[in-house]
Amino acid sequence: MFRDLLDIASEFFKKVVSSRLFILGTICFAMYAGLVSKLFHMQIINGEKALNEYLQITEQTITSAGTRGNIYDRNGKVLAYNKLAYSVTVQDTGAYKNSAAKNNMYLNLVRILQKHKETIQSKFEVAIDPNGDMVYTSSSEASRKRFLRDYYGLKSIEELDDEKSKYPSNLSAKELFEKTCKENGLVDLKDSDGNMVSLTDQEALDIINIRYALRLMSYRKYEATTVASQVSDETVADILEHLSDIQGVSVEETTIRAYNYSIPFAPIIGYTGKVPEDQLDELQKKQQDYDINDIIGRTGIEYTMEHSLQGTKGKKTIYKDSVGRIRETKDETDSSAGDDVYLNQDADLQVGIYHLIEQSLAGVLIKTIVNGDYQVGANTDGSNMKIPVKDAYYQLINNNVLSLKALEDADASDTEKNIYTKYTSSQKQIFKNLRNELLSDHATAMKDMPEDMKAYMIYIYTYLSGPTVGIIKEDLIDTSSEEYQAWKSNEISLRNFLYYGIANGWVDTTKLETDSKYSNADDTFEKLVDYVLSNLEEDRNFTKKIYRYLINDDVITGQELCLALYDQGVLKDSGQDAAQLRATGDAYSFLLKKLSTLEITPAQLALSPCNAGVVVTNDKTGEVLALVSYPGYDNNRIGDGTYFSQLQADMSLPLYNNATQTRKAPGSTFKPITAVAALEERVITTDETINCTGIYTEVEPPIKCWIYSGHHGPLNMIGGIENSCNYLFADLGHRLSTDSAGVYSPDLGLDVLRTYATKFGLDHKSGVEIAELDPQISKDAPERSAMGQGSHAFTNVQLSRYVAAIANRGTVFELSLLDKTTDSEGNLIEDYTPKISSHIDAATTTWDTVQQGMREVIANGSTKRLFTDLEVEIAGKTGTAQEARNKPNHAFFISYAPYDNPEICVTVNIPYGYSSSNAANIAKNVYKYYYGYTDLESIVNAGALDAAKVNIRD
Repeated sequence: MFRDLLDIASEFFKKVVSSRLFILGTICFAMYAGLVSKLFHMQIINGEKALNEYLQITEQTITSAGTRGNIYDRNGKVLAYNKLAYSVTVQDTGAYKNSAAKNNMYLNLVRILQKHKETIQSKFEVAIDPNGDMVYTSSSEASRKRFLRDYYGLKSIEELDDEKSKYPSNLSAKELFEKTCKENGLVDLKDSDGNMVSLTDQEALDIINIRYALRLMSYRKYEATTVASQVSDETVADILEHLSDIQGVSVEETTIRAYNYSIPFAPIIGYTGKVPEDQLDELQKKQQDYDINDIIGRTGIEYTMEHSLQGTKGKKTIYKDSVGRIRETKDETDSSAGDDVYLNQDADLQVGIYHLIEQSLAGVLIKTIVNGDYQVGANTDGSNMKIPVKDAYYQLINNNVLSLKALEDADASDTEKNIYTKYTSSQKQIFKNLRNELLSDHATAMKDMPEDMKAYMIYIYTYLSGPTVGIIKEDLIDTSSEEYQAWKSNEISLRNFLYYGIANGWVDTTKLETDSKYSNADDTFEKLVDYVLSNLEEDRNFTKKIYRYLINDDVITGQELCLALYDQGVLKDSGQDAAQLRATGDAYSFLLKKLSTLEITPAQLALSPCNAGVVVTNDKTGEVLALVSYPGYDNNRIGDGTYFSQLQADMSLPLYNNATQTRKAPGSTFKPITAVAALEERVITTDETINCTGIYTEVEPPIKCWIYSGHHGPLNMIGGIENSCNYLFADLGHRLSTDSAGVYSPDLGLDVLRTYATKFGLDHKSGVEIAELDPQISKDAPERSAMGQGSHAFTNVQLSRYVAAIANRGTVFELSLLDKTTDSEGNLIEDYTPKISSHIDAATTTWDTVQQGMREVIANGSTKRLFTDLEVEIAGKTGTAQEARNKPNHAFFISYAPYDNPEICVTVNIPYGYSSSNAANIAKNVYKYYYGYTDLESIVNAGALDAAKVNIRD
């Protein structure tokens, strides 16, 4: 039976095996078995590996900036700190596949930001100024070329202006803007439906700024780039609401730099900003983890103390999958805070002095502006020049106090429209006259032209030879030629001079769209005239030149311009002053009143004087207690490209530190050094007298004492300093140039003066930790150099160090703005006690004589009436220096107090300040404040101070 069963099974098996279904089933089983095996290996054995490969894991290193350290004054008042803010960032995530799609996304973002009056951060160094014009924001011509180098992607600026004109540098800001718009597809931008998109210039410029910032970070696409900082909560909400339309945009919580007492302290503190490309390599040499997106100190203490303030970055390595999820974090290091920096300056003293300078300069202007015309002659005294009030009216236009764009707007006020109508009708006639004159076969020589036409012709020449136009190549002009000499002496017309230039190859015609091979000189010149006149129609500086003469000729009146100040919101209408101005038309009295209340400031008018510097130094330690430059600027707004371009265009030079970067001849403030040199070299004794006859005739040309045609008579050294006698100090310079054998050698005298100037530290910078110009000791004429003339040139802070050495009898410090640095917990890191540079070993009698002479300047000299109401006894020396006969003198004052036990030195410089009495007047008020005879509140709330009624001659 069992055998039967086996036979049956065997027969069945043979039938199954031989069946086609068996073969098919076996194949299917093998396939399913293989599939199951594969799935087992993929999901169970190698599941994690397969998942990682599928998700395309990417390793990234993420850095986080350390918290920047704070900056404090000597009393612990916060000057610079960090505050929480929202920033808008953009990252190229690949969501937009073509340039047009990206541009439309950027436009959506820009319009959201503009709606909330937010500012796009600018690395593209072009901005639109308040008049609506495209301008470069580069700080200098050299930096503009560096920007163009980076824009073109070149290695050096020498590659600019190549033979094929592929990388031109003589592009105006507008031309560069238009070129960039075209390259970035903004000229014919269409939306997703194919409709043309209309962009304003500001919208296009904002898009360019975003694209340029992303381009600079193209090597690190996975990191977001900040495009707007310190945005409002409303802006954040609006962006978050529209994230689906602006993919790659996000809002991040961050910190921004903020400043207290910003305007008085900005020239010291400076500001922060993104790393300039040309500084990145240098920064990375000191600290490798700097990158182009970092915020660093750009100027001032922020720049000098960058590596202390910056802190250290945090770092972590993350692994992200293909959809952006973080899968793993490794090697995480926390960031650390930067050190805090304490300054030697007293915030209240700095603020008080800033206001005192502004009030004093306003008083000088009120005294100097006259209601009429004034001409400077060959014999005009630089201490007593006057300013015609029309110059002040014109400065409202010239210094952008009034906006030309606002005058042109359709919704302008009636007053503004009337001003603009007068301008446009005059402009048409002026351009017609210019064209006729330039194309005339009998063009008028420059010397025979009316003043306005001559000014316009000079402007045309300057425009054509400027670096951003570059049609006139001045370096190719043969300056020995008859034509050039005629041009310099106004004996030739501009037309004939330019014809000469075309013939001699220094007029570049490549911009004129004419083929010079086939065009004759007449055709080329006509093209040149067309080119320049068409461009000048849109040139704001030429527009201002036209306004200059319309104001001079009373076509546009001071009354109209002053009323426009109300229409444009520069002045607030109290209801009385504007009505009185309309009724009386007395713009002169109106302007002086607004100056007296400081509703209009010296900085706004940018007349002479409009700036000044004051340095207060502790003579026993070398600590700088105050270093004030007027005018200042708001470093909280420095990231706004429009504001920055406005600062650059401001004729009062707010970005220029008048205490460290204004270098002028010291005038008579140098005489105490000559006195020390003469006494120590024994060319005069303390009792010896020199008879001042009023004119020193031992040299050619003779040197006139300031008292000439009078004379001082016999003076000893004390009397010479007291009376600032040019005759006496010229004679001392001559004596120092004469050796023991009686042989006169100018080089000998100059060497002695240089030796003693060097002893007082005037051969090198003062030591302060911000940008400062190098001093310059005279190499010319020992007699004039002994008087403080020659080619001496020093900054205020350098004079401050020198007078401190007189006050303390010989110790020369390396001055310092810094007190100390501490870590974030307040632990001392470094003490910046000023170092002693050198010591002057002079006789006690020498110090006694020089100090007494400086005391007599105040007690009995020409400044006596100025200081009679000063409660503290001081010693000082005035100085006046003439730079040009058609401009006011520069004014200086050096001093220390108290006289019998010196504590502080106060030095003042006023470029084009007329008389040193104006500088001395500021110093007097500084002493009153420092010693508690006035308080900060009364100073801040005061108006213009009366100008000095003493005209000091020195």
